[in-house]
Amino acid sequence: MKKAICLLLAILSLSAYAGKKPLIEDYDKVVATAIKEIEQAMEAPEGELYLFAKENEISGTFSFDITLHEKGLVATVFVKSNEGGTIKSQNMLKDYVKAMKFEFKMPKGKDYKFNYIFKFNQ
Repeated sequence: MKKAICLLLAILSLSAYAGKKPLIEDYDKVVATAIKEIEQAMEAPEGELYLFAKENEISGTFSFDITLHEKGLVATVFVKSNEGGTIKSQNMLKDYVKAMKFEFKMPKGKDYKFNYIFKFNQ
């Protein structure tokens, strides 16, 4: 009976841990992981950001400063430049990026800011 209880507790603790986001503290690793997730979201034909841009006919090149905060949430998005895109497209993309949730977390109270250039050709 003790073995069964221990086995059950081990399985429960492993499954609870499996659902947690990994903690990344190093700035370069945070930025590299965030960029990797953005690039995956922009990949055709099934990336969420790719589908969003296609559905909303977003085209052009947009440079954004993105600030990430604690639990993989986007704290701020500032537009640095917009080449070939409309203001409407820029704002829709900015709102989409602001609502993104990354699959990792950072230490409490720390923000990580980086620049990313989104390129859409429709």
